[in-house]
Amino acid sequence: MLIVDDSEINRVLLAEILKEEYDIAEADSGEAAIEILKKEANEIALVLLDVIMPGMDGYEVLERMNKLGMSDDIPVIMISAESSPGFITKAYDLGAVDYVGRPFEATVVQRRVKNTITLYAKQRRLADIVADQIYEKEKNNNLMVSILSHIVEFRNGESGSHVIHINIITELLLRQLMKKSKKYNLSMADIRLISTASSLHDIGKIAIPDEILNKPGRFTPKEYEIMKTHSEIGASMLKNLSEYQNEPLMKASYEICRWHHERYDGKGYPDGLKED
Repeated sequence: MLIVDDSEINRVLLAEILKEEYDIAEADSGEAAIEILKKEANEIALVLLDVIMPGMDGYEVLERMNKLGMSDDIPVIMISAESSPGFITKAYDLGAVDYVGRPFEATVVQRRVKNTITLYAKQRRLADIVADQIYEKEKNNNLMVSILSHIVEFRNGESGSHVIHINIITELLLRQLMKKSKKYNLSMADIRLISTASSLHDIGKIAIPDEILNKPGRFTPKEYEIMKTHSEIGASMLKNLSEYQNEPLMKASYEICRWHHERYDGKGYPDGLKED
């Protein structure tokens, strides 16, 4: 339990009320609270936060927690002598889960703290269940995509590690893109989906004749034109799966299959796309 208040007596009173059930950490300023949260975020079950403090006040602490992505995992109860509706509304708007007026009843503080921690624990258990279900679905999807892509690589005489390398490179590029530009606003789920879809980039090669696909030397101009059709063939194969056209994985896979040989200067294939 992190108690944040510039008044030592207020911190002592709250610590006395809660020390039987919780380990107590204290901060005498908003700045000190943020430093403790950065170091001990995984250990803190709840924050009791004063509103009016010199320097960084309680509202600014809430704003900082939001920016650091802590608010979803660490509940905050505001405790303050300020009881006007405007103060309380602002606290809720910034992510506080409860507001206790001072002077307070010890029993009320204990009950509200316990109820809040119990509620968050139940939410986390539910989130874990949902995350496990999503992970299982993604694992099965990735397995099927991996099987299909490895069939193509096996026929193409390339090692199965080629697909893994493409996945890794795609994810690294997308992560770096998100650091460099805010234009695309990709979530981690989007990055995983695109990286998974990249496994199917060469699926159209399954329709290229063996004598061309596995030719040891350079292609003749005619052979090269045939090889180039693999991008359109792969996209066409996916487009024929009409019942899945609205699935995000299918949309990403189609675009990657069709356009992974396009070039910024417009000299790629099959559509000669150029620039942005």
